Amino acid sequence: MEYPIRPDEKGIKIIAQEMEPEKMYYCYHNKKVMLVYKDEQEFLNCYEIEDEEIVNIVKDCKTPEEIEKIIDNYLKSNNLSIK
Repeated sequence: MEYPIRPDEKGIKIIAQEMEPEKMYYCYHNKKVMLVYKDEQEFLNCYEIEDEEIVNIVKDCKTPEEIEKIIDNYLKSNNLSIK
C-alpha cells in the first residue's frame, strides 16, 4: 500500500480510503507541513504548520517518518503536546 498523502505540482492528493483511523499522516508542500488525520468516525482533519523553524527542517526530509520524528522532537523539546 502506498502512502495515502501525496504532494504534487497541483496540491496534495489525499486517499482517505487508504488511511488508518487514529493515525497522523505527514507531508511537505508549498512551504508548509501538512498533517492529516482520520478520526474513528472517519472524518478527515487537516492541519498546516507554517512555523519557519519546523518548515526549514522538514523541507529536506525524504520520508513521512522523518517528518514525524522532527515534529515529535520539536514537541518534546518545547514541552508541547498534541493532546
